[in-house]
Amino acid sequence: MRAPRSLARQNTLALAIAFVLIELLTITLFALWVLLPLARRSADDLAGLMVLSAQTWAELPPQTRPAFEEELLKSHALALRADRPGMGHDEWLPPYFYVLEDALNRRTGLQQHLRSETLDSGTWYWANVSTGSGLLTVGLSATRVDSQPLMAFFIALLVGLIFAFGVALWLARRLTRPLAQLEAASALIGQGGSPTLLPETGPREMAALSRRFNAMAQQVRELLSARTTLLAGVSHDLRTPLARMRLALEMLKDKPDPQLIERLERDIEQMNRLIGNVLDLARGLAHEQPVRTALADFLHQIASDFSTPASPVTVSCPPCPWDIAPTALQRAIGNLLQNAQRYAPGSPVELVAVLAGQQCRIGVLDRGPGIAPDQLAAVFEPFHRLDASRSPATGGSGLGLTIVKELARANGWQVTLEARPGGGLQAWIELSNAAAKNLLLKM
Repeated sequence: MRAPRSLARQNTLALAIAFVLIELLTITLFALWVLLPLARRSADDLAGLMVLSAQTWAELPPQTRPAFEEELLKSHALALRADRPGMGHDEWLPPYFYVLEDALNRRTGLQQHLRSETLDSGTWYWANVSTGSGLLTVGLSATRVDSQPLMAFFIALLVGLIFAFGVALWLARRLTRPLAQLEAASALIGQGGSPTLLPETGPREMAALSRRFNAMAQQVRELLSARTTLLAGVSHDLRTPLARMRLALEMLKDKPDPQLIERLERDIEQMNRLIGNVLDLARGLAHEQPVRTALADFLHQIASDFSTPASPVTVSCPPCPWDIAPTALQRAIGNLLQNAQRYAPGSPVELVAVLAGQQCRIGVLDRGPGIAPDQLAAVFEPFHRLDASRSPATGGSGLGLTIVKELARANGWQVTLEARPGGGLQAWIELSNAAAKNLLLKM
């Protein structure tokens, strides 16, 4: 099977053919509308001069004719003779002489062909002109019409063809070079490598394609990094409950103890919860279709589910309908509330909603120890814990904020963490009706 042509070769041939056709069209139009009218006007003037010269010669006295012939040859490259050279009528002539032949036929009323003759002084073309004393042969030197339109045409066509192929090759390579870079980078990603980001320059479409590829490559890097972190974190976090379970089993061999059995159950539940969270991230958190919901009622329901006497949850939200993904948003807010209650025990947690046009910000505000500014982005990484501000002794798998981040990415939200004025932390989920509609259109 014949291999398909490369894009660069196809573009080169297409552009070169287009350039050549444009050049041919330009030359043809120039010849028809510029050169041909000029040639006809020039030939008509020259035919008139030849007829006038022959008639003038016939009317001159014989003794003045040699001087007239000499001046005619010197000034106009024309010659007169009484004999007619017997040349063939179907010989090839330069293009201009066919135009001159038509002009002479119109002026003389004779249907004749120019006849060529090669002399020591060069090539001459002869025609018969009627005078009062009969026919007189008028000759025209080829040097008078020193033009080579066919040669100029072929040279122009050849040079234009070379130039067209050169420009077409340059344009094709310029257009296909980014695609070749994209192909190489995609192949490297397919092999598990990490390609260099593509330059986001060039035509608008190529810049947009490079920008999207770079974003995809960055996501692939993050996914690979998250996969490595997940595997390392799971293996690390499973060792502690497994060690406790092994110790409890050894102790149960000697004497059954309800407390040991209860500890086993707690360890199993902890492992099950950890594995469930990891599976959620490994499978990917899917997009949920938005539903028009009464936002205030929705937030009050979440607050009642998570509110405790030691850590009550208060709600501040104006009554309004909003397009939300209820299950995903409930899970994201729930994770943020659990974090707030875990790290700010004994103090109320505020659940607020701020509306502005097409934007809605839902915040979870606590009065805990907060997070250092340089760690606000890192806490979204899997199994990332903050020893200084949030003790690992408080529990948790280290995946809560990671799940919130993945839910936000899947549903088109923005999640940010900020230091709360007066102490504590505020976590914001930014929703957008326009973003939800755009996400639906892409599905």
